[in-house]
Amino acid sequence: MEHPFGGGVKEGPAPVPPPRSKLHFPLCPLVLPAALHAGSAGPRGLKGPRRRFVAVMSAAIAALAASYGSGSGSESDSDSESSRCPLPAADSLMHLTKSPSAKPSLAVAVDSAPEVAVKEDLETGVHLDPAVKEVQYNPTYETMFAPEFGPENPFRTQQMAAPRNMLSGYAEPAHINDFMFEQQRRTFATYGYALDPSLDNHQVSAKYIGSVEEAEKNQGLTVFETGQKKTEKRKKFKENDASNIDGFLGPWAKYVDEKDVAKPSEEEQKELDEITAKRQKKGKQEEEKPGEEKTILHVKEMYDYQGRSYLHIPQDVGVNLRSTMPPEKCYLPKKQIHVWSGHTKGVSAVRLFPLSGHLLLSCSMDCKIKLWEVYGDRRCLRTFIGHSKAVRDICFNTAGTQFLSAAYDRYLKLWDTETGQCISRFTNRKVPYCVKFNPDEDKQNLFVAGMSDKKIVQWDIRSGEIVQEYDRHLGAVNTIVFVDENRRFVSTSDDKSLRVWEWDIPVDFKYIAEPSMHSMPAVTLSPNGKWLACQSMDNQILIFGAQNRFRLNKKKIFKGHMVAGYACQVDFSPDMSYVISGDGNGKLNIWDWKTTKLYSRFKAHDKRPLELSESEGGDCGSPGGMRKMASG
Repeated sequence: MEHPFGGGVKEGPAPVPPPRSKLHFPLCPLVLPAALHAGSAGPRGLKGPRRRFVAVMSAAIAALAASYGSGSGSESDSDSESSRCPLPAADSLMHLTKSPSAKPSLAVAVDSAPEVAVKEDLETGVHLDPAVKEVQYNPTYETMFAPEFGPENPFRTQQMAAPRNMLSGYAEPAHINDFMFEQQRRTFATYGYALDPSLDNHQVSAKYIGSVEEAEKNQGLTVFETGQKKTEKRKKFKENDASNIDGFLGPWAKYVDEKDVAKPSEEEQKELDEITAKRQKKGKQEEEKPGEEKTILHVKEMYDYQGRSYLHIPQDVGVNLRSTMPPEKCYLPKKQIHVWSGHTKGVSAVRLFPLSGHLLLSCSMDCKIKLWEVYGDRRCLRTFIGHSKAVRDICFNTAGTQFLSAAYDRYLKLWDTETGQCISRFTNRKVPYCVKFNPDEDKQNLFVAGMSDKKIVQWDIRSGEIVQEYDRHLGAVNTIVFVDENRRFVSTSDDKSLRVWEWDIPVDFKYIAEPSMHSMPAVTLSPNGKWLACQSMDNQILIFGAQNRFRLNKKKIFKGHMVAGYACQVDFSPDMSYVISGDGNGKLNIWDWKTTKLYSRFKAHDKRPLELSESEGGDCGSPGGMRKMASG
């Protein structure tokens, strides 16, 4: 059979159509050869692949004809009629339609190049962002220098609208060496002048800015050029022969022009003389003799009809004062019995007469010491005057016939209790904070005092000299308490430690200091001699064992009062039933010894009570008076 396009039909693969992206669809439909229009020679007359190809082409042409036959809605009818080619009659396309028996095929009408109406002229130029610092292509001159789009800010000044890369303007890197810049900067900071950076100094003569006169004086030299030249080294005496044992100097040789003694000038000598004179004046004031001691007796007669003084223990007060046995039962104080008034300033310490307690000795910040009656009329018996500054502490000897006083005038004085005479004075030019007689009968001539220079000093009354010094504390010594039958004594200090000493041995054999410990300015021995009550500055009373190991009794800690900053004394009742202490609010606090429970708290003074005694509740306070409480 002859092919309609000419030539015979050859078996083989169907021709591959060109790629779709390269197809160009004309506006007029394709006209097939006459051979394809004949009914006998239609696609059905073909066989094999060629028949399938012709069928596909026929369907595509029919779809194009249908799409272009409808026309575009955006154009007028006259334009569409004139621009399109006349379509063939429907009879001529009959052979392209599929027979009814054929399966329906999905034909999609695609307009690959629709016509779009352009309403505005679009600018196709590329615009650059002024903030961009790097461009990946080569823009034209017009693109790079085109004006910026967008409205201008009417509130920006010309200076603000100008391009800037820093706060003060636009800075461009200058071609200057870093070393040169630093050199000129340092020169200007040191000498006040520098080369003018706006001029090319290689072509123009050097011109300076700043202090031009200084530049001319230094001939324009910089800091790196005006440094002082190294002077010649100072010559030393040379003797490097090591075999010369006596004359070898080596690196320790002195300089030739070295002066061993520096003599001050006349002006310096005058100043030194003035300073020396002032120091000598101060030293003279310190070394001045202590104030004159005197005493005032406040009762008419010193002795009674039997020749007995007030030191005699009375027997007509209703209490057996000669008994050494403690009472069977002690009771809490109920009411105030008496107030001793006479001091003009705060009372710093109170001491009862040894054994009997029928007399009361008090020292005050008014530089006076007073002796009072505890029973009877409770009069002031005698006043001891002799300190020029406040009296810090007092202490009776074992018999009570003498007592020591320590004051801020750096003197310790020994007084006769009966006559009021000052027997002797002791000083090491430091402030004594506490003083204690040795309680042993055979050592009544010895006493120790805690000083402000961290030492505990031991004096002998007979010679008036220092016989021992206990120098181990790291702060001022606050308290001294004798324990273990007076063979040892315990001291506390501002260094927050507690030390135990053997008598007359200047090395502490027990040192107690914990990181949690606070300073303990008041320590008292219990009546049975087994416990030490220490007033701690963290508002609690600590109990240490007073025998052998001196361990802290953690079950006996008394709390509930405020004493931080105050050296309030703590004491026991004679029967060891209660522990009593003052606080910073002028109140007395009483705890039960066994249970550590706070039993009672009552107002005793307007200000803090400092000192307590073992009597029926006597205490002293800052207002200058002492009170006695009675138990019910």
